Amino acid sequence: MSLQRPLSISSHVDRRSFLRIGGLAGYSLTLPRLLQAAEEAKSTRRIRSCILVFFYGGPSHLDTWDMKPHAPAEVRGIFKPIQTNVPGAFVCEHMPHCAQVMDKVTIIRSMHHGMRNHNSAAVEALCGRTPLRGDLELLADDELSFPSYGSIAEYLLKQKEQELTSVSLPHVMYNVVRLPGQDPGFLGPQYSPFQIAADPSVENFHVGVLDLPNEMSLDRLDHRESLLRHLDETSQEVAAGPMQGYYERAFDLLRSRRVRQSLDIAKESDSVRDRYGRNKLGQSLLLARRLVEEGDVPFVTVYDGVHNGQDVNWDSHLKVFERMEKNLMPPADRGVAALIDDLDERGLLDSTLVIGMGEFGRTPQINTSAGRDHWPNCYSVMLAGGGIKGGVHYGSSDKIGAYPDMNPVTPGDLAATLFWAFGIDPHQDLHDKTGRPFSLTTGKPITELFKSV
Repeated sequence: MSLQRPLSISSHVDRRSFLRIGGLAGYSLTLPRLLQAAEEAKSTRRIRSCILVFFYGGPSHLDTWDMKPHAPAEVRGIFKPIQTNVPGAFVCEHMPHCAQVMDKVTIIRSMHHGMRNHNSAAVEALCGRTPLRGDLELLADDELSFPSYGSIAEYLLKQKEQELTSVSLPHVMYNVVRLPGQDPGFLGPQYSPFQIAADPSVENFHVGVLDLPNEMSLDRLDHRESLLRHLDETSQEVAAGPMQGYYERAFDLLRSRRVRQSLDIAKESDSVRDRYGRNKLGQSLLLARRLVEEGDVPFVTVYDGVHNGQDVNWDSHLKVFERMEKNLMPPADRGVAALIDDLDERGLLDSTLVIGMGEFGRTPQINTSAGRDHWPNCYSVMLAGGGIKGGVHYGSSDKIGAYPDMNPVTPGDLAATLFWAFGIDPHQDLHDKTGRPFSLTTGKPITELFKSV
């Protein structure tokens, strides 16, 4: 069996969508085949949205989802497993909230890849592809890089009536250079996710880029847009180029009441906000739910951890147990569990896939600084919602969590699963600026994760 229950521990194709699909296919589809592909995608789409939670630095799988209580002390660490709401399933004692939603969760325990540095591993995690320049610590995004999931969503899922298709929050990730995997790469900057760079937990949170000047009314904004469009029409190059897309997007966002409403986190009750946790991660997850529910946003990426101090990311080379217990696990445990339960109570969980992951795991062997080092050879990924089978795990690691023991999974397989769930052919081609084709993914969808496939 591939899945194991733990015994131990839109209805039409608009012009913009037509052009996007045609461009994606490298102009190789005929009109009948193009329309057929669009109809097939619509009929096979299983999810309406995805919330990807990225735990920067690499959480220890051995101290969260894949504990090894019978391993030697230098492997198992000091944390104890606790029973979840699924008989025979256990998680870390410092994850009591997640323990109560395990019936809605699947854990992939056999994820692996070959990138040992944060930046190159981030490409594996956030793009589902191995970076073309290999395993470099200071690898940076450029126009030849693979596009992020969020940018692919902008490219493939954008509908005419949507003001926002892909949103990233609450900050941009850095590891000396801007962490790769966040950007559109060879798709071009017009497919960048909408970036929110503000902490939703602070008082009077707002997204400043959407603020109109005090003297600017929506009527005056419309007038300025008409004037700008008239000026652009005098230049065929500008009117047909990417700048026109930027103008349209900017004006759509500035006038959108739905976008403003979805970002107004103050509308949530105190009890709901407390439930998620009054911290940056918790309120970012709450804002992600609002974007999915109020804003109808198909793809939201929430980044946890920044590279400005070892206590605020998951890169636990020293004092791993102290840092996880005090700083890292409490907000993640509370926030993720609240997101899953909240989506479920609102009838959104079946149509929303939640993914929680880092760029790799941590070494089975505890080092001399009471920490764990980078380990991409085997780690865990959490999935919830989207029609998956809850209360199970997929694949397994060996006795010390070092390597996959059964059903190994790659980031390419996860990417293929994500796009398949959106009704997108995971093996169609994307083309870079030179016309060179790249398969959207290199993996295979893990369809057995889902109900009624």
